[in-house]
Amino acid sequence: MSELRFVRMGFGADAVEYQEAWDEQRRVHAARFEDELPDTVLLLEHPPVYTAGRRTADSERPLDGTPVVDVDRGGKITWHGPGQLVGYPIQKLPRPVDVVAHVRRLEEALIRTCAEFGLETSRVEGRSGVWVLGDPVEQRPALGGLALDFDPRLTDEEFDPRLNGPEYAPSNAGQRREDRKIAAIGIRVAKGVTMHGFALNVNPDNKWFDRIIPCGIRDAGVASLAGEIGRDVTIDEVLPVVERHLKAVLENADLRPREIEKTPAA
Repeated sequence: MSELRFVRMGFGADAVEYQEAWDEQRRVHAARFEDELPDTVLLLEHPPVYTAGRRTADSERPLDGTPVVDVDRGGKITWHGPGQLVGYPIQKLPRPVDVVAHVRRLEEALIRTCAEFGLETSRVEGRSGVWVLGDPVEQRPALGGLALDFDPRLTDEEFDPRLNGPEYAPSNAGQRREDRKIAAIGIRVAKGVTMHGFALNVNPDNKWFDRIIPCGIRDAGVASLAGEIGRDVTIDEVLPVVERHLKAVLENADLRPREIEKTPAA
């Protein structure tokens, strides 16, 4: 694979509006398809914004009518904002594209990043992204005075954690010792070139996630690097570490087309 190019678009006071970043993604995507640019990762912070992938249900959006930007990536609804490092890898992959392998590579780079800060993270079967694993269910504290066997999020299809106080809020998942997502991943592949990417919670105000059902998951929550390791961590501190691990994982990847099972002739 060719050398990876990093573009730091803007952070802090220079955070990049979502639409501006989306337009730049499409410009770089077109140039990468034509081989006018090498594989490129755009890195930035956004001002506060909710974005919804194609599978987002109406019931997962903010109840108070807060605007949501509908985008063409996979996945569901999430939040971007200050304290969150967002990366958009725009990479040409062999066809037929192995989307899962691409997601796994992004997860691996972020798992290595968290490990460098002393935080062990993992994958969760059936759920993309990078997770801090919680305690076994039987060791977690009861919610609302009820044993977890009666957790309404798991048994009541109409239960809405957004209407039931802070004890069910995604931002408090660490206090409940539940699984909590520290990095979300949602991508799109068009013409064999990737778009969108990951969002790593470095030191954001995770209460922004309490207005939505993050990634459509009701029985887990969100985490931040600073919150988990118990000290302040800045985007400036994490940025070169993320770049180094993305470079190591993506540049050294053995890119192969997705294997297609052939149906035996009758």
